[in-house]
Amino acid sequence: MTTNPFGDMFGDIFSMLSQQGPDTWFTTATQLALNIARGDDGDPNPQPIERQRLEELAPLVGRHVDALFGASREPSVVAVNRSALTIAALEQWRPLMKPMIPNAPASTSEELDESSNQLIAQISSTIGPLFAGFQMGSVAGHFSARAWSLAVLPLPRLNDQHLLVVNNLANFATEWSLERDEVYVFALAQEFVASLVLTQPGTSDALRALLIDTVNEANAIQGDLMERLQTLMESGDINEMMSNPESLLDGIEVPEESDATRAVNAAASVLLAFFSAAAHDITEKLLGPRPALAEAYTRHRRSDARGEDAAAALFGISTQGPHHDAATTFVSTLVAEHSLSVFGALLRVDGLPSASELYDPNAWYERVTTSPLA
Repeated sequence: MTTNPFGDMFGDIFSMLSQQGPDTWFTTATQLALNIARGDDGDPNPQPIERQRLEELAPLVGRHVDALFGASREPSVVAVNRSALTIAALEQWRPLMKPMIPNAPASTSEELDESSNQLIAQISSTIGPLFAGFQMGSVAGHFSARAWSLAVLPLPRLNDQHLLVVNNLANFATEWSLERDEVYVFALAQEFVASLVLTQPGTSDALRALLIDTVNEANAIQGDLMERLQTLMESGDINEMMSNPESLLDGIEVPEESDATRAVNAAASVLLAFFSAAAHDITEKLLGPRPALAEAYTRHRRSDARGEDAAAALFGISTQGPHHDAATTFVSTLVAEHSLSVFGALLRVDGLPSASELYDPNAWYERVTTSPLA
């Protein structure tokens, strides 16, 4: 005789959920993300005149990006709303997020009867991925609240499609009393440069190698979700889970600093600093000095980008902290001595700086310029 009066009910619920397939977590994440991204204003499409202006500026910016890297790419851009960027982000991040999804059943307890242990296993295999989907969907939805493009998060890309949230750009220009053209040029340059770097096979492979460790560390923390589920079952306090399911996510944090996080943060911070420096350089060449834009963007990144910070944290990346000041110095030092073209090394598999090189830019320069791949 079972000691769990809820066994049959939960069994029916979990059976229904488990029949929805192994990607239910992603469907859940997408639905929640879109609901958040639509926001209170319904997430309107960009005005045609704004989209047209962005498309007019794209070829001008694209030529400067090509000149920087000695490349030749189609400088196409797609003006989108927040929902479209959210969907694109989830698709790009999906291969990196998948290892984070709980798929192993929680361990059984000798103190529980067979029925309760079966229920714990069902919770682990069904509710665990579902809640992981909730967490990821929430992060992705809030990511697009202010993000301009995927360039704000230096992760490997599956394609070179360039999406810019025009309404977010327009809001930024209005909030900081900037001309829209300067904001559009800067955002286009940032996105074109980021896309070119992050779609390179060598760079993408190097980033994925770094992310394996940080994702594993994040996944270990996600494992606490299974332990909390089992604790609730063993204590019999099932009402807490039913009345406040968000409580299961309490305590899930970014992995503490480790060799893995220091390595990925060094690479990510330098990439972001380079994307920004290149975008400012191209904007200045096209429109002249824009000190107000530089100041506004720096403040935006440090105070208004909580959604972007949370998205980065999913992968063990910190977009705030002293390593970003070090990255800014790293980039400015090398630009002053060798120009922006030195960062063409970032297109190679050995081009990302190490944690120690972050504080010694000349060591990075010596390594990448004497590399057999140079």
